[in-house]
Amino acid sequence: MARNEEGTIADVIRAVMPHASETLVVDGHSTDRTREIAESLGVRVVLDGGRGKGDGIRTAIAAATGEVLVFIDSDCSHDPADIPALVAPLLAGEAEMVVGSRWTGGSDELGGDFGKFVRSTGSAIITLAINYRWGAQLTDTQNGFRAVSIPAARQVRLTEDIFTIEQEMIMKFLKYGFRVAERPTHEHRRREGNSQIVVWKVAHRYCWCLIRNLLR
Repeated sequence: MARNEEGTIADVIRAVMPHASETLVVDGHSTDRTREIAESLGVRVVLDGGRGKGDGIRTAIAAATGEVLVFIDSDCSHDPADIPALVAPLLAGEAEMVVGSRWTGGSDELGGDFGKFVRSTGSAIITLAINYRWGAQLTDTQNGFRAVSIPAARQVRLTEDIFTIEQEMIMKFLKYGFRVAERPTHEHRRREGNSQIVVWKVAHRYCWCLIRNLLR
């Protein structure tokens, strides 16, 4: 998924290509040259519905080919060299989703200011609740760097439009009886710009998404 990442999109695409049979860029209606640059590198670019990251993820699930889909951010915060480790359990038939864990692989973005402290604390609480509800042993339910089985993802009805899609996806995979695993991945500091998550504006959305899916 990409939105206004013209400074990094080419590097991400080039780094992903050796690990993928198809590289798909879901553009969130960028107003810069993100889409133009991606198309110039010969990859397929599709527009999402313009409603946020969740919308972009549903677009990717519908548009992708093959059996396994890896979600990776376009800001260089995720390392494409970790892709083989993420997809290995799926290819071996051991899981239907594999999440990159920043708690075991390390992160340059989980601390350093009050906003990041609130995000990391909230993430830990959400993960604890999910583990308790489904008897899982996950450490990171919010990382967008993950691999999924496309047939499994198409069975799960995802509805969240914003970044809450990450936790919704895990909860619904667990509800459906799919296996969710983790592998250590390191999160680098984004090379340009700032995170689009404004914690105080969306905290209630995270809480409501969690409660709704825990109780259903």
